[in-house]
Amino acid sequence: MPTVGVKAESLFKRLEQRYTEDEFQTLCFDFGIELDDVTSEKEMLERMSGKEAQNASEEVIYKLDIPANRYDLLCLEGISRALRIFLGKDASPTYTLAEPAQRQKLVIQPETKAVRPFAVAAVLRGVTFDQEAYDSFIDLQEKLHTNICRKRTLVAIGTHDLDTIVGPFVYGAEKPADITFRPLRASEDREWRADALMKDYEKDLQLRQYVPILKDAQRYPVIRDSKGVVLSMPPIINGNHSKITLGTKNIFIECTATDLTKAKVVLNTMVCMFSEYCETPFTIEPVDVVNADGSTVSYPDLSSRVEIVDTELLCRRVGIQCWAPKLAELLTRMHLPSEVLDVNSLKVLIPPTRSDIIHACDIWEDAAIGYGYNNIKRVDPSVATYGIQQPVNQLSDSLRVVVAEAGYSEALTFALCAREDAFEFLRRKDDGKTAARILNPVNEEFQIVRVNLLSGLLKTIVENKSMPLPIKVFEISDVVLLDPASETGAMNSRRVSALIYAKSPCFEEIQGLLDYLMKQLGVSRVARTADAAAKKKGYYVVESSDPAFFGELGAADVICYGKRIGVFGVIHPEVLRNYGIPFPCGALEFDLGPFIPEAELS
Repeated sequence: MPTVGVKAESLFKRLEQRYTEDEFQTLCFDFGIELDDVTSEKEMLERMSGKEAQNASEEVIYKLDIPANRYDLLCLEGISRALRIFLGKDASPTYTLAEPAQRQKLVIQPETKAVRPFAVAAVLRGVTFDQEAYDSFIDLQEKLHTNICRKRTLVAIGTHDLDTIVGPFVYGAEKPADITFRPLRASEDREWRADALMKDYEKDLQLRQYVPILKDAQRYPVIRDSKGVVLSMPPIINGNHSKITLGTKNIFIECTATDLTKAKVVLNTMVCMFSEYCETPFTIEPVDVVNADGSTVSYPDLSSRVEIVDTELLCRRVGIQCWAPKLAELLTRMHLPSEVLDVNSLKVLIPPTRSDIIHACDIWEDAAIGYGYNNIKRVDPSVATYGIQQPVNQLSDSLRVVVAEAGYSEALTFALCAREDAFEFLRRKDDGKTAARILNPVNEEFQIVRVNLLSGLLKTIVENKSMPLPIKVFEISDVVLLDPASETGAMNSRRVSALIYAKSPCFEEIQGLLDYLMKQLGVSRVARTADAAAKKKGYYVVESSDPAFFGELGAADVICYGKRIGVFGVIHPEVLRNYGIPFPCGALEFDLGPFIPEAELS
């Protein structure tokens, strides 16, 4: 949960009411936030330094714990506005777009696709800041950068004095040597080249955490005005030329991003929170953003989303009895303006500040908060139930004991792996229809969801080659396979895999483990020559052509209940070379699915 510090006097002034500490704590609980601490600037400095802070303020500061997805409560303006609506002192404001004589324009160049492909923007006109509002404006940007922006990796906010720059603005990506400007917080009154600036920021306590975002990029993102003046080099630093001051009247806000949805949320939060300081409160001037493909989109989008809520279902889920008009009143107090459509339904408007409302259950939660958790009567359930372990997990746990007693050590490997680990290294072909791929992998080690356990066990051997031989490891866990017939397009498959690393292949030993596990599972072995009816009641083995194993003489497929469920044998020498393993390995892997419904271990 983010923690927001607000001055008690400033908050009380906005609420037009004073509260004792206990009264304010009760108000916070009723609203769904928590008063975490009551402190002061002096007390905080003394805690950090262990020394007396001579000139620090002793003004009372309330530390509030805010839900992580309530970005509209990360500043004094948002908290006070929400509390006034909750207390019935204000109605939810209507945020409107004020059409200027000529819109500002932000043009995105194609080169940005390789670094930060998205940008959104807006303008606040006729702003009047005092020192407290200015500090809150800067602090909200930092709070958003830390929270939804994920340390500026997803979104970076830039705010500029519009009267010092001339549109249209261009968002491009240039070579570091071609970007020269004077940045904010520069220790020297001179212009810096971007590559030299990045080296300098590697030693900066505040900015060095952002340097890796761009450090290895061939081009750096940069926003310029029509005269070539640098507004910012996102996500690192803004230019000094367009910096915001207390005297700033017109503010140009831009957000560059790798995630367009989050950029929209961040922009809406910034403009909605601080549009109250505009000459006409709660009005925002739109900006036309010309995308790299030539399409033009206007931002911000301040439209309210409409949700139709079933009041009967809401009451049943929350556990209350409440008429539709009362529910509409409760939701309106929670900054979700609502009106009654009929006895069993409400029309709920989701304002642009409430990006946390995604599903009907989010509306139910706000209704419960508005009703008061302490007012919900405790009711014993009409049906007594008890929990049991799922059969697949019960079977897995039992088999883990069996394999461990056979002398194997359990491994726990990553559920994500590199594509080459699952296919090329095992000499298996990737048909594109087996593995679920990660859209934006963090690194090459986590490109797909694993489709086998064998590659993870081989990597385990790689990391333990210095241990005494033999090494026996196993894993019983899930793999994920694409399945167009399933609801999600993929399915989990519980697998058993074991591997022996020794100076000899250990084919007989790995086959012995298979026979032992089948005995424990209550499945008898049948002859390959048996009739079809007998084969469907037991298991047998046939020569395998799995390329990960050493030919037909060194590998066998496991056929159980008439279907192939796995393979065992000696790992192919080429596979061992791919992983850098010097000695032979015997391995086993099969699917537990056929045994889950009726499995009873001895």
